[in-house]
Amino acid sequence: MTEYKTIFSAEEIEKRVCQLAEEISRDYSGSRPLFITLLKGAFIFTADLVRHLTIPHEIDFVSLSSYRDGSKRSNVIKVVNHIRADLRDRDVIIIDEIVDSGHTLSLLVKTIGEHRTRSLKICTLLDKPSARKAEVPVHYSGFEIPDIFVVGYGLDYREMHRNLPFIAELTPRLKETSHISDSG
Repeated sequence: MTEYKTIFSAEEIEKRVCQLAEEISRDYSGSRPLFITLLKGAFIFTADLVRHLTIPHEIDFVSLSSYRDGSKRSNVIKVVNHIRADLRDRDVIIIDEIVDSGHTLSLLVKTIGEHRTRSLKICTLLDKPSARKAEVPVHYSGFEIPDIFVVGYGLDYREMHRNLPFIAELTPRLKETSHISDSG
């Protein structure tokens, strides 16, 4: 049986996601923002967030990669899937599951900024300011966490543990079960 060191329960996450949706709905009343979701990790957060919005909105997706082996950050960002929506004169909100080093979001903010958006903000479920290497402005943040590696609620380790309804620290036991799953 796998043991998890829970950081945020499903109930805590649900409550905070609802609060973020209320804030965004209030701030964008009278607007139709475009949410750009970073795949894969932010898909669950995005789905829950937009279900609680009370404003019209659109969603697009982008895939960027900055991890070499599942847990080590890299400064090299690889664009896997590009944004399809027209960004000019739009209110854009980037949704990410976690902001840690900031390298990935820094690149995305620069890229999106070249499209002359009306506004550009970042919404993240988890913010890890102690790990920040590149400055990125986080406007909507669910929770602040220390510099630990977490899984669950869309966050993974080697494509495992995304399905957890809570967020847990990646413990040596979880790493071990992930390696077993990788080889079997």
